[in-house]
Amino acid sequence: MNSTKRILAMTEFLLVLPAMLFMTSLFVRNLQPQQYEPARSAGRLVEWYSARPILCLGIFLIALPLTVFMIGCITLLRSWRSDAKLRQASMETFAAVRANLAALAIAAATVVAAGILAVVALHVITD
Repeated sequence: MNSTKRILAMTEFLLVLPAMLFMTSLFVRNLQPQQYEPARSAGRLVEWYSARPILCLGIFLIALPLTVFMIGCITLLRSWRSDAKLRQASMETFAAVRANLAALAIAAATVVAAGILAVVALHVITD
């Protein structure tokens, strides 16, 4: 990856960071009662976002992620057209996925089951 793409990747990550922080805070504030940390801090962050709808909703949650999405799509399309190695690696990956689809489906179901069990365990522990 050349330095331009590295800088672009880091810039995109920084642009989407406020939205990721908000979404994480929404999840964390519901893990436990609001009087305990980190749920209290997450709740305060969600309240801060809620108090500033134009800045937070308009810019942080819509404009910046949309910008990242559009720049990412354009960059990937340009890379796809100009980089034969990327196209070849993608085709090899798709072939490997197709050849091992059953094993990947089992792995995905296992990960989903682990996530569900973790959520249920947290719910049982906190109630």
